[in-house]
Amino acid sequence: MARSAKKKSGKKIWWIVLGIVAVLVLASALYVVYLDRLVTKQFEGRRWTLPAQVYAAPLELYTGLALPEEDLEHELQRLQYRRVERLEHPGTYRLQGARIDVALRPARFADETRPASILTIVSNEKAIESLRDSDGKDVPIVRLEPLLIGSIFPIHGEDRIVVQPQDVPSLLPQALASVEDRKFYSHHGVDPTAIARAMWVNVRAGQIEQGGSTLTQQLVKSYFLDSRQTFGRKIREALMAIALDAHFSKADLMNAYINEIFLGQDGDRAIHGFGLASQFYFGKPLSELDLSEVALLVAVVRGPSYYDPRRHTERVRLRRDLVLKLMADRGIVKAEDARAAAKRPLGVMNRATGGYYPAYLDFVRRTLRRDYHEQDLTEAGLRIYTGLEPRAQDNAERALEKELARLDRQKKYPDAKLEGAVVVTSPQSGDVIAIVGSRNVGFDGFNRALDARRSMGSLVKPFIYLTALETGRYNAATVVQDAPLVVKLSNGKEWRPVNFTKQTYGPVPVVRALAESLNLATVGVGMDVGLSKVVDTLGRFGLERLPALNPAMLLGAVDVTPMEVAQLYNGLANGGFRSSLRAVRTVISADGKPLKAFPLEVTPIASPEVVYELDRMMEQVMEKGTGRAARAVLPAGLVVAGKSGTSSDYHDNWFAGFSGSHLAVVWVGYDDNLSTGFTGSSGALPVWSRLMAGLGTTSWNAPMPEALAETWIEYSSGLRVEKTCSDDAVPIAVPVGTQLPTKPGCNGSAVESMVERAGEWIRELMH
Repeated sequence: MARSAKKKSGKKIWWIVLGIVAVLVLASALYVVYLDRLVTKQFEGRRWTLPAQVYAAPLELYTGLALPEEDLEHELQRLQYRRVERLEHPGTYRLQGARIDVALRPARFADETRPASILTIVSNEKAIESLRDSDGKDVPIVRLEPLLIGSIFPIHGEDRIVVQPQDVPSLLPQALASVEDRKFYSHHGVDPTAIARAMWVNVRAGQIEQGGSTLTQQLVKSYFLDSRQTFGRKIREALMAIALDAHFSKADLMNAYINEIFLGQDGDRAIHGFGLASQFYFGKPLSELDLSEVALLVAVVRGPSYYDPRRHTERVRLRRDLVLKLMADRGIVKAEDARAAAKRPLGVMNRATGGYYPAYLDFVRRTLRRDYHEQDLTEAGLRIYTGLEPRAQDNAERALEKELARLDRQKKYPDAKLEGAVVVTSPQSGDVIAIVGSRNVGFDGFNRALDARRSMGSLVKPFIYLTALETGRYNAATVVQDAPLVVKLSNGKEWRPVNFTKQTYGPVPVVRALAESLNLATVGVGMDVGLSKVVDTLGRFGLERLPALNPAMLLGAVDVTPMEVAQLYNGLANGGFRSSLRAVRTVISADGKPLKAFPLEVTPIASPEVVYELDRMMEQVMEKGTGRAARAVLPAGLVVAGKSGTSSDYHDNWFAGFSGSHLAVVWVGYDDNLSTGFTGSSGALPVWSRLMAGLGTTSWNAPMPEALAETWIEYSSGLRVEKTCSDDAVPIAVPVGTQLPTKPGCNGSAVESMVERAGEWIRELMH
């Protein structure tokens, strides 16, 4: 009986074990089927998140363009054109004396596409002399391809440029298979030999130390799984790799790997795929990489952080050279080619000059988010064409960095670092062509150009005098009193403003009051015309957050950002017309269809005559007033107009000014609102001057409206004089028919009468 019971019990246990095994087998089979369907469905319908790509304005080349030979070559190198002895493929150029032959890449612009072509440029030390195509025919204008300046990637940070098989150098898949997975084209998703070797190492170590992963497994890990190193995850990875290999071709898997694999980190941006990695490290398309560059990217695959070519140069060089040796040993390249490639420098471009402008991209994002959903911007592969001009951007960055470094050496707080912001626009188009949000120009962070709201100081004064000119009771020669005054406030207290110099200057003409930024004279004028009218003027010119009607507003107690100042001054530079500042010109879809344009919208906001009068007064700021130090830096003869600004206790230094083609605004200060010890003239103006001197800008030379006439007055007194009668004479514009008192001894009425009579006589003869 006992033996029979034991036998029955043994059979029962056996059946239980068989049942458990059957359940496990069935569960495993179902799990495998689930993974197979999951992998197949997701991979077949895979849609990489394609961040919107943002492009700068293309540089237009034409005969007569002021672009010396050296600068022209620099612009080609910015686009990562390579200098060669013989043109081999697009993306190269050669020098032959004053002649440059360029193999232009195919390019997509906002309005057209251009095939690859040959361009011959003849240039001298000052400008381009001629442009000819491959047939020797003159070409009126040619655009270099727009520089890729960044992407708008999703919050998880993945950024990539998807490439098609025809855009991949044939060396790349061969190198990947040779170095990372020699049996890629023969195994079925996993390599049992490699797995066994890795398992032995891991068992002996008691932890996961070696992966033995194939390219397919790496693809699965990147595309489907997280980065946890557990045995369960490794089993799932292997099963999914087998499923992928069963359903898809090796060519399809290799192309997916090339587009998916992680290859570096740029702040919050994760660099995925060889297409973007080629741009990130070398600044050029993947199709243009040579053997040395392909080997370097393959070297980075093993560990993007460990083999970061910008941080671990020698380590990466050794790994690259090993990749080259393996490629030669396995017959992919000739041994002599591998040795020659190993002698080449890494060739990785400096990230600081690599065309990534975070402050400008921030402005682009804010613009687009008014019209597009976040998902459209981070996944739909849009192409965004902007007004950024890399030459102007570089100039702004250098000017700010160098001048802040100089100012830091003079500061009174040894442990604090001055900060700054710059905005540069093209007034007529409304394009913002450069933005610097910090002295650390290449890093994301607090964007002072858009978000630092600081007291504008004397930058408000041109709008006070503009309001006064609009009343018809003031002109540039009107004498106002710069004398002590007391303003009663609404709370019963008294406000007693003072000049910066703590002195008073008595009767002065308006042009001098503005040029020398005299507080007392300005407050007197502002109180006379009325605070509400001044606020209305600021609103018309684009200030959205209007200040309270407080007399302190007349001396700049108005918080603004540098971008808001640029908007305000753009109306002055544009002759009384307001155009909303814009970063984005056009948006097109991934397949090249135009989606949205951001056209120039112009609104009249002030009389052109009145604005012209004011602008002529602002010229004198640069000639005789607080901006005169710029003359030592600016090109001789360049006519500019501007205004300095300093907030109370020297917390904020400003300078805003314009030429005929550019407007620039500069702010300098401490983030924690410490006193800088500098004025706008000693802090911000040097940055502005260096910037404007390097832009190759044109003189401000707006045509005088017919309702105005030019006359000369004595700067100190406002009395009318002949130009040659006084060393203190300055030109101003006043309404036709304005009668000005004349300085004794400088009466030119007799001479003018003779000139007028001669003119009438000539006109009669002509008729």
